[in-house]
Amino acid sequence: MLHKWKGEIGMEKATFYHAGCPVCVDAEQALLGLFDKTKLQVEIVHIGQQTSRLAEAEGFGVKSVPALVVNGAVYHINFGASLDDLK
Repeated sequence: MLHKWKGEIGMEKATFYHAGCPVCVDAEQALLGLFDKTKLQVEIVHIGQQTSRLAEAEGFGVKSVPALVVNGAVYHINFGASLDDLK
């Protein structure tokens, strides 16, 4: 199931899913600061702390974290942990 949504006042919205592992934290620090915050609203979801969001991530097609979902498209970034390992 793919989702497309808008953030504040027509801004595109993205969700960055991670598990808090070193690979995830590094990806968050390295990549998220590069986005234009006037065009893209990024929500950060720590799957290890917000386990209720695991099914949501799977619904988008996330297989491992860190992953970024933008307009329903999943971008897997490196490999920190499989979602199966987080269940």
